[in-house]
Amino acid sequence: MQIYAASHVLPVSSPPIAGGAVAVENGLIAAVGTLTELRAASGAPVMNLPGCVIMPGLVNAHTHLELTHFPAWKVRKQLDYLPKTYVEWIQQVVKIKRSLLPGELELSVREGLRLSIESGTTAVGEILTDFSLAPLYGSSPLTGRLFLEALGYDPLLCDALLARLRESLETERRGGFLRGVSPHTPHTVSKQLFQDLQAIAGLLGIPKAVHLSETAEEVSFMHDSTGAIANVFFPMVHWEGYLPAPMRTTSTGYLDGLGILDRSTLAIHAVHVTPADVAILKERGVSVVLCPRSNERLFVGCAPHRLLKNAGIPLALGTDSLASNDSLSLLDEIRFLQQTASDAFDAEELFAMATVGGARALGIENSAGTLEAGKRADFLVFSGCAPAAGGFSWQKVLDKGRLERVFIAGESYPKA
Repeated sequence: MQIYAASHVLPVSSPPIAGGAVAVENGLIAAVGTLTELRAASGAPVMNLPGCVIMPGLVNAHTHLELTHFPAWKVRKQLDYLPKTYVEWIQQVVKIKRSLLPGELELSVREGLRLSIESGTTAVGEILTDFSLAPLYGSSPLTGRLFLEALGYDPLLCDALLARLRESLETERRGGFLRGVSPHTPHTVSKQLFQDLQAIAGLLGIPKAVHLSETAEEVSFMHDSTGAIANVFFPMVHWEGYLPAPMRTTSTGYLDGLGILDRSTLAIHAVHVTPADVAILKERGVSVVLCPRSNERLFVGCAPHRLLKNAGIPLALGTDSLASNDSLSLLDEIRFLQQTASDAFDAEELFAMATVGGARALGIENSAGTLEAGKRADFLVFSGCAPAAGGFSWQKVLDKGRLERVFIAGESYPKA
């Protein structure tokens, strides 16, 4: 057993502990309390971290680590421009991915895993399109949920995709990663494919992650099957023959009608949801993952933060990918969201969204998201933010804190 002592320990699930400590044994948290209490219960050695605070590892609830090298790929493929619309961005992504060489996605994933840990993330909700890369996650110290992504309209291609997906899902977990499925979006997944994925998720008892109402283009498409998605994207991927009839609904209404929305559903982005949509999401127990910097980069708008919060929707944070963001740092995401939605969230709420909120959304709250006995010993050490006098402030962690160490399952990363 090893005890880590700091000026303050921030369990998140309970108030900050002045003069706190965390006891770690066999990669798990054995106890959390004051250093005096833990010393009285155990003669374990103590690592003192004076002037520091200890808090849970961050949970990045939405990532696409396959795209970590996207900025470099853009330059190499001479496609280094900033798209002005979502569909232009999709075109750029498709062109680049079609030109990649064997092994490039693997290198990109490995770099994404490394950058995640470096920025204080210890668990992710990862969307994976190339199922052959799944074993890479099993060798990572990170934990979380691996969502296998599916999209398509052609029945034959969808059947082949489902067969590959089922085969990959036969492995119950990859290291610290549990299973999940990701029907990409309401406009890129056929009705039949959605229903098949829902059946698989129900049979295996695994969650679903769906990009929901991310763009105004999606709103137009779901209402009357028009706009750039119908006129540009569908021809680009040869789906012209599968263009659906006008549905006269929202993405949320459509998925609710299919029976997709439930407590095991993560709605990613939720930028263009209406009050009626939010009421449905609340009733169905859906969690929402906000990705504010990605939304700004792609010019898709800003999620209705106060509406979601006031409705009591469970909220988490995600960085999305480096195809639509500048970093994989949730700390950067928190700072940006506070700047753009200061009237909606305070620092404590934002850190909760980036820890226990993400863990609950991914269904890993029994092992991650807070500092509690029995959970995996994933925690961060920040310097420069311990109060010299007076009470503790989450805002000071955000403004002044410097990430000094990342511990995953009780081991310090990066390893020497």
